[in-house]
Amino acid sequence: MKPTRAFLEKTYREMNRPEFIHPDPLEFVWRYGAAADREVVGLIAACLAYGNVTQILKSVDKVLAPMGQAPAAWLKTTPPAEIRKGLGKFKHRFTTGAEMAVFLLNIKRALEKYGSLEKLFLAGYDKSEPTVENSLYRFIDAFNAQACAPTLTPCTELKSSFKRVNLFLRWMVRKDAVDPGVWAGVPPSKLIIPLDTHMRQVSMGMGITKRKDTSMKTAVEITAFFSGVMPSDPVKYDFALTRAGIRGNNT
Repeated sequence: MKPTRAFLEKTYREMNRPEFIHPDPLEFVWRYGAAADREVVGLIAACLAYGNVTQILKSVDKVLAPMGQAPAAWLKTTPPAEIRKGLGKFKHRFTTGAEMAVFLLNIKRALEKYGSLEKLFLAGYDKSEPTVENSLYRFIDAFNAQACAPTLTPCTELKSSFKRVNLFLRWMVRKDAVDPGVWAGVPPSKLIIPLDTHMRQVSMGMGITKRKDTSMKTAVEITAFFSGVMPSDPVKYDFALTRAGIRGNNT
């Protein structure tokens, strides 16, 4: 039986709370006050969000440590050679230090060319499209224009669910007790569920989907259900439902 809005709202009230963020890489975003730093930290943290959560937090912390209190400014002013050298011994599952350096240099170039990651995203954003799916592809293609870090920002031809980029977009676009809502140019109504295996299992368990893959097609199908419940904010229940599942609540 598919969940009712009343059930979803109850779960949201119970689970969508700041004290439940840890352990989640989102916690790094809240450590910074400036929007410029939050979006940079958010992309780093979201794109490293694969594998064991303890290791994810350690890896994000290791990348951010040299950047101090102003990561955006640090990236803008630090020479590429210094960025590469500092990541020489970095390793996060399949992501090497060399690949992490490529990723950070892509952020650096985006900031230099567009001024912010939001402006880069908006350069390819089409408000007439029903979701951010195609805008997301354009964002990644522009971000990877000079070089690609495939374990962090996959090639768009793969048409995966792009869970980590959708997670980043949720953090940047939505604003409540959990999501910081840094960006103003994209409405929450356009967001897509950040689909991983856990969210797929939760959705299957609630009868939202019968699909067994974590493709973009499945993510869009699940999002369509939530859009029917909450058209203005279909990703509203994402954190609450996945946290409830992780904590063993009945969903």
